[in-house]
Amino acid sequence: MRIDPLSTDPTSGELNAFVVRAKAATYAGGRGQVAPSRPGSHDLAYREGELVYRDSYFGGTDFLGQETVHLGQRPLWAMNYHGYLLTDGITAFAAGETVKAALTALYAEGRFLGGFRYTVGAYRYVDEPTGEVDRFRGVEHILTAAGERAYELRYHGGRILD
Repeated sequence: MRIDPLSTDPTSGELNAFVVRAKAATYAGGRGQVAPSRPGSHDLAYREGELVYRDSYFGGTDFLGQETVHLGQRPLWAMNYHGYLLTDGITAFAAGETVKAALTALYAEGRFLGGFRYTVGAYRYVDEPTGEVDRFRGVEHILTAAGERAYELRYHGGRILD
């Protein structure tokens, strides 16, 4: 369901659907790269009318970032995240490909929150969130075939209210 972004703020369901489409089209989809907004940042963007999603992060193997949704010039929603490798049991490339494959499957279900498990080759992706689009936190991690936690990402966010 798409909304007329000039007439009203999106409902929680509409906001969730927009965030899913934006995430699927950018990081998971390998598209949406735009000019860096800050020195050293990597930025991705997606737009539907006046609704704009931006993901801006720093780093590679260990990284930190923020996703935002704006309605025109007004911020509506944001999520902060920090991800890192925990062992030598996975490379940054393998972790990234595992996360992209798992997130693609999750977004195909029309959501970005909710417990999710997905196997990619020898790796097991696990996402454990609490809350909904308006206020949430969670952790995603990757387990090796031996059951060792090799990668972790912690995140939190929600709706921004005036």
